[in-house]
Amino acid sequence: MLSFTSGSPVYLACGSTDMRKSIDGLAAVVQEQFALDPFSSALFVFCNRRRDKLKILHWDHAGFWLYYRRLERGSFQWPAGGSTPLCLTQRELCWLLDGLSLTQRHAHVKVSPEVAI
Repeated sequence: MLSFTSGSPVYLACGSTDMRKSIDGLAAVVQEQFALDPFSSALFVFCNRRRDKLKILHWDHAGFWLYYRRLERGSFQWPAGGSTPLCLTQRELCWLLDGLSLTQRHAHVKVSPEVAI
């Protein structure tokens, strides 16, 4: 599983993205279409039309990471198109990567242990 800096925002490009785009093309989408900074610590997630491939663009102090995932069977539960990106938590991104829908209601609520004094 991917591991990123805790608290890094996640922006999901709703609808489909041309998966022929590489780092420069996806960074241009982030900057021009979403009016966001691709050099921030955020994760930018894109999916193809068939919803079986996705790319995650992430800036790390010295350069970009481009993560690519291709499903052999099935598809991602990807939200429909829109002109603005959807802001998610890293937990919700994990749901999508595991094949769950963002609208699913059966996830456990995060519980913090009580500290005994």
